[in-house]
Amino acid sequence: MASQTQGIQQLLAAEKRAAEKINEARKRKLQRTKQAKQEAQAEVEKYKQQRDQEFKAFEQQYLGTKEDIESKIRRDTEDQISGMKQSVASNKQQVIVRLLQLVCDIKPELHHNLTLQKKLHGQFAA
Repeated sequence: MASQTQGIQQLLAAEKRAAEKINEARKRKLQRTKQAKQEAQAEVEKYKQQRDQEFKAFEQQYLGTKEDIESKIRRDTEDQISGMKQSVASNKQQVIVRLLQLVCDIKPELHHNLTLQKKLHGQFAA
């Protein structure tokens, strides 16, 4: 009987050691997973920075700097505004004359509805 208890105790001790080893293995696995995740995050960040630098270089090469773009837009806008001012200056007198003609040269006519009513009834209805 003593050998059975001793055997049982050995089995329990072995089971306890196995459980400790499993727990240690789980901890190591968790630690490796965290480390791998951190390394992957660092690698992703490094790649992102590299691509961002490549994009900025590409943008600089083909589009120019932000200041260049702003100055081009400003020049284009000023050109359009000056073109509009020239158009206004060249057409201003014609527009004024036309407006004065429309306002001052009044031709009294009967309203279209009244004309239709006259045609339908042969006379004006009061």
